[in-house]
Amino acid sequence: MFTKQLALIAFAAVSLCAAAQADPLLKKYYANVRTAFNENNAYKTVAFVEQRWRIAGNKGFNESIGYVEEILKNAGYTNEKNAAPEDRLTYRIEKRPMSRPTWEPVDAWVEIVGDPVPLLLFQTNRNMLAINSGSTPAEGIEAELVYAEKTGKEVLDQLDLKGKFFFAEQPVSTVYRNAMTKGALGALGYALPPYTQPQKHIHSIQFSSIQNPDTAGKTFGILLSTYAKDRLKQALSKGKVRLRIKTLANRYTSEELTIIADVKGNRAPEQRFVFSAHVQEPGANDNATGVGTLAEMARVTAQLVRQKKFSPQRSISFIWGDEIVSTRRYVTEDRERAKNIQWGMSLDMVGEDTRKTGGTFLIEKMPDPSAVWTRGDEKHTEWGGSALPESAITPHYFNDYILNRCLDQAKTNGWVVHTNPFEGGSDHTPFLDAKLPGLLMWHFTDVFYHTDADRLENVSAREMKNVGVSALVSAMTLVSLNEKTALFLVEECKQTAFRRLRAEYALSREAIAKAGSKETETHILEVWGNYYRDALGKMDNLQPGGNSARVKKAIEAAQKAVEDKTLALRKNL
Repeated sequence: MFTKQLALIAFAAVSLCAAAQADPLLKKYYANVRTAFNENNAYKTVAFVEQRWRIAGNKGFNESIGYVEEILKNAGYTNEKNAAPEDRLTYRIEKRPMSRPTWEPVDAWVEIVGDPVPLLLFQTNRNMLAINSGSTPAEGIEAELVYAEKTGKEVLDQLDLKGKFFFAEQPVSTVYRNAMTKGALGALGYALPPYTQPQKHIHSIQFSSIQNPDTAGKTFGILLSTYAKDRLKQALSKGKVRLRIKTLANRYTSEELTIIADVKGNRAPEQRFVFSAHVQEPGANDNATGVGTLAEMARVTAQLVRQKKFSPQRSISFIWGDEIVSTRRYVTEDRERAKNIQWGMSLDMVGEDTRKTGGTFLIEKMPDPSAVWTRGDEKHTEWGGSALPESAITPHYFNDYILNRCLDQAKTNGWVVHTNPFEGGSDHTPFLDAKLPGLLMWHFTDVFYHTDADRLENVSAREMKNVGVSALVSAMTLVSLNEKTALFLVEECKQTAFRRLRAEYALSREAIAKAGSKETETHILEVWGNYYRDALGKMDNLQPGGNSARVKKAIEAAQKAVEDKTLALRKNL
């Protein structure tokens, strides 16, 4: 019976998705964006960006910003410094001095003295050198290797590390910190999470950093692959081991760059939908795909504006910068701007070839009751998440609105779309911290996450188009809503609420049948009902300038219908 109920709920979701095509505004925007969005453009951007090892301020980061700038200029965006008041397509590059030097790796190698086969080479393991590592002399350094499985005060007190290399099976930051207190020349660490399948992908290395305050120092941290770790331990089992290590990295004073493009609304330009994609991190999926997808979305938006196929009433803003830092600044440094941000979205790891990475496309939701009671089809990712208190629940229609737009796109080509309860950790969090609606589009689980195997061959242009079309149509619709589409979205939200309530009712009945607490299950249903009632209330911003009387009445009626449905289901438990 429970399986049958879920099947009916899934059918209703698909039926509602199909109904979206009956709304003229949505139908028009899907058609225009699907035609204009060129996934090869996005893929080409990824190919450029992923070749560069990027952290804020370094050459690779700045070259990536410059590449996006050229896309914007070619699309018709004018630099704000030269823009006329009537220009609707503008961009700017914000430059800020950095409080510490930036860093970029150039080369590194590790070899076991007496073994002709190198242990690690930067050319094939470009994450092997920990961020903030210094440079050795050009000929490298040779020294004895000291090993401890784990480090701690008792272990360290018994070790002589002065003038030696120290290796432990812990994060390189921990190994380095402990090694430096004992006068070591450098540290080697091994720590890979299970979802990277390190016994299968034996050459993968996840990038990481060390705290190295001496900008002129020669000390360093080396991150080991499973292959390198096993070779070292095998060599150590036979006796003393000496290593020869060379590192070359640049550290220099620089500026932090953020590039922001704006498509100005013609009625309420101060109100806006804000997209953010971070540039730093050295991978292809993370996050060259976010950079490339957002750049193509900005190009398509400009094209549709120039062709008079899109005339937004509110503004759309696109941000490329340093993860969380640039977005947080955008939503906090200008209070007037912040209070007019209506919606925020992060594009992070949005182009994965899921056949290769093992991940799936996800929408990470704002905290809803599934983040408190994670059950049924809801589940956290292997990235990690824990139950939130009820006080963290943030009622809003944005979660289901974006899911429905992605399902619209999925219906055309079988794209797999899922959600996960809130976990945090990307550019959606600054929006939420500022009490603004914010969502994350991403993929997980990914066996290549943060590893040097996160390269172009694991990127899907088709996946980027699915994400880009869904995200852009979502924004275009919200910044240009007419009464008819607003009424459609109110009804859509109500029907989504009904589906969720029926699903939660089925789960609660199942829990009670297994001796669960009826009081607890009744409370869960009540919280979900209150969530959707309040989420419908947030739809008071659908129409720029204020909702019409018909839309206001529809929202009130939908809220009453959700309350009645909730009460009826609670009584039947």
